[in-house]
Amino acid sequence: MRLPRSSGILLHPTSLPGRWGIGDLGAEAFEFIDFLFDAGQSLWQILPLGPTGYGDSPYQCFSAFAGNPLLVSLERLIEDGLLAERDLGTPDLPQDHVDYGAVIDFKLPLLQLSFERLQSGASPAHATAFSEFCAAQAGWLDDYALFMAIKQEHGGASWDLWKRDIATRQPEALQRWSRALTRQVTLQKYLQYLFFSQWHQVKAYANEHGVRIIGDAPIFVAYDSADVWANPHLFHLDDECRPTVVAGVPPDYFSETGQLWGNPLYRWDRMAETGYAWWIDRVKMTLGTVDIVRLDHFRGFEAYWEVPADEETAINGRWVPGPGAAFFRALERALGDLPIIAEDLGVITPKVEVLRNQFHLPGMIVLQFAFEDDASNPYLPHNYSRNCVVYTGTHDNDTTLGWFLSLDHAEREAVRCYLGRDGSDIAWDLWRLAL
Repeated sequence: MRLPRSSGILLHPTSLPGRWGIGDLGAEAFEFIDFLFDAGQSLWQILPLGPTGYGDSPYQCFSAFAGNPLLVSLERLIEDGLLAERDLGTPDLPQDHVDYGAVIDFKLPLLQLSFERLQSGASPAHATAFSEFCAAQAGWLDDYALFMAIKQEHGGASWDLWKRDIATRQPEALQRWSRALTRQVTLQKYLQYLFFSQWHQVKAYANEHGVRIIGDAPIFVAYDSADVWANPHLFHLDDECRPTVVAGVPPDYFSETGQLWGNPLYRWDRMAETGYAWWIDRVKMTLGTVDIVRLDHFRGFEAYWEVPADEETAINGRWVPGPGAAFFRALERALGDLPIIAEDLGVITPKVEVLRNQFHLPGMIVLQFAFEDDASNPYLPHNYSRNCVVYTGTHDNDTTLGWFLSLDHAEREAVRCYLGRDGSDIAWDLWRLAL
């Protein structure tokens, strides 16, 4: 993929303003698109949209396919006749940050109330659309909805703590739980219907205004997810369904012990036997939701850091070859030209660069990393290749002002010298440099 010269803003929908403690897919999302259009911007980058698990991180989701119901706009449900203004009350929710516990306690009962209204015939049009959605998305939706219903029945416990027959998906157990939790399963499907119906309207509005959405696909999935529960054979798990090896990165100048992420690792050999079908379905689903995909931890497709699951740090790991070019060729055969940005930050080897360039994938440049060394630093603009995406900073960085103020005097002088500015308006200065 070769991107035309363009620019935009990274903003996750949870950071949009709103009355209900978390940004959502209501009027403010459309207003943000209007702002981008008026400002001549043509890209809106977001983080993963999935239902967040422990720690509320969008990089540890209960599914790589599902959406986050907390992003559903309550006002739009009022417009659709599935809620009334009086239902919402006057909750005391913070306006300057997201208190996820409070938002969950406030919002999920209202979404369930709208489900009950739908069941009672409040909106025949929505009922028909919901039925069509369930049929069209059954490939991932059935497993996900059952997973979430069973998890709720177990007080949120990780699936490996469930009774063994359902943890290992024995056919009789699946049938028994499906019958017992029919209504809860349908509710989970309805929450997904709400999310995707609202999100697709937001995306359509963005595209109509010349704004393309850049999504985000983490390379690894959470252990406590419908993805692993429904496909244990595709991951390195033992007879007790627990990971034998997990993901991380080795020690570097950021951490003496490396980073132990703990995600289960793929059985790439088994993925290959299916023609990478699970990944093709995942990327296809993502590209039905966004226009461009930022593929997180791209270097892991060339080689990844494997750590025994019983280790307490990432020190005692090893590099293991990833699926490499065969994986991306399979994606191309199934999906055509790949609108993918490679997240290639960190220590990148020549082999990773060859893989990225073989499929013409633009890499990432972060300006906050540009001033740490000498003029050969690859993040300095005079060293850029044409096919790249430049960021002042990402969601992993401090704000530009916070970063600048954290530098020592000599480092700040180096930034001022390169910019030819005094640094008094550093956020705009760095944005100007990126452009």
